[in-house]
Amino acid sequence: MSSTLPAATPSSAATAAPRTYEVRTFGCQMNVHDSERMSGLLETAGYVKAADGSEPDVVVFNTCAVRENADNRLYGHLGQLRPVKEKHPGMQIAVGGCLAQKDRDTILAKAPWVDAVFGTHNVGALPALLERARHNEEAQLEILESLEVFPSTLPTKRDSVYSGWVSISVGCNNTCTFCIVPSLRGKERDRRPGEILAEVQALVDDGAIEVTLLGQNVNSYGVEFGDRLAFGKLLRACGEIEGLERVRFTSPHPAAFTDDVIEAMAETPNVMPQLHMPLQSGSDRILREMRRSYRSAKFLGILDKVRARIPHAAITTDIIVGFPGETEEDFQATLDVVERSRFSNAFTFQYSQRPGTPAASLPAQLPKAVVQERYERLIALQDRIAAEENAQQVGRTIEVMATAQAGRKAGETHRLSGRARDNRLVHFSVPAGAEPPRPGDLVTVTVTESAPFHLIADPATASDYALRRSRAGDAWDRAQADSCGVPGPAAAGPGAGSVSLGMPSLPVRTA
Repeated sequence: MSSTLPAATPSSAATAAPRTYEVRTFGCQMNVHDSERMSGLLETAGYVKAADGSEPDVVVFNTCAVRENADNRLYGHLGQLRPVKEKHPGMQIAVGGCLAQKDRDTILAKAPWVDAVFGTHNVGALPALLERARHNEEAQLEILESLEVFPSTLPTKRDSVYSGWVSISVGCNNTCTFCIVPSLRGKERDRRPGEILAEVQALVDDGAIEVTLLGQNVNSYGVEFGDRLAFGKLLRACGEIEGLERVRFTSPHPAAFTDDVIEAMAETPNVMPQLHMPLQSGSDRILREMRRSYRSAKFLGILDKVRARIPHAAITTDIIVGFPGETEEDFQATLDVVERSRFSNAFTFQYSQRPGTPAASLPAQLPKAVVQERYERLIALQDRIAAEENAQQVGRTIEVMATAQAGRKAGETHRLSGRARDNRLVHFSVPAGAEPPRPGDLVTVTVTESAPFHLIADPATASDYALRRSRAGDAWDRAQADSCGVPGPAAAGPGAGSVSLGMPSLPVRTA
């Protein structure tokens, strides 16, 4: 359906050259991957990516609705763009993703200068909606209630040539009381294994050596077609793909995490020693209120089994502080589980009351001051544990895949950045006289220092540093040549613009 709000009319100057675009992404890895599809759709339709620092003709917001501040961020950005659009003939603004699925007409009511609003089930409609808005000179709103086409069939412009995301399922069948995702993404739909493996193979053929399998609950994969062991089988099948060196996945659900998956992780060499396992709360009473169908003993048992089979596994988690009715005793139970779990990193969130979720109407919503105080105590505990866990890495020799990102102090330290096999962030230097890596190449170094959120490796001599040039590095060179860029490590500095795989390198500190 369409609204009657006005949209910008392009001038002849605006249509003389290919129109430029920018996609701005909020939220999780699923959203990042969806943004790659939006970029692919726009480029297939003739748009070109806007140069850094330029003013694009089309700005697309791919939104998240999990946290309350997601709303504020979107409308803040839209407000900032309003005067820009008034001075830019033909400029268009589109809003998609989870918040668009949830808010629908509200977006156009609050920001009538938006040209197109589309939901999570019809990403493929983006170019048509933009063109219709230009032709009809009115904003377009199209929200479907179910998936129109599996997203993986859409064109994709990947952010990285050396690593890639592959969706194995979309949607979620769980009913967690704090989560709005099932109502926005729909019921779980699984891709057939052959389709997934074909996409992985295509990525590898293009030069990627790392793949992350994505799903709201990746380890429940296969339920739709009646094979509850399908995820473990999929991991093992990825191990048979020649040239694929690193396989990751996110995020599993503790209730569905089975021993066959642990065995597949341990026995498949290219499945990385890393696990992101959302805890949410260490209190069994709160887990029951959240409708999380596991308890703290089961959660800790899974971690024990993983570490028994994969001793050097790095385990990360998600935790919510301040769920309605959470008592000091409940919170202490969370602290106890965190202490026992020894997470290498935790993504901590203050409970956010989301309209439309069962938890939003629960009694005993906690005062902000109480939640904040508990949040700070949890952060202090996890930061101490992370520092202790990283300190144990000092002296270890590790393999690091160089990435196109660099640390904030890279200009001063002259260090490059990459990811260890266990997904820890590593800043490393290249000894004098040694060949630097390209993004996608692999270096072997020894950890010399540690911090809570990263490791440092400064080889003393060239003999303490080993470089393995990879197919992924070759792909990086080709991509730089195609874009008239400068190949090699010079491109790996700040602003290179790729999206790293796995979880973010720092815990989330937002309220």
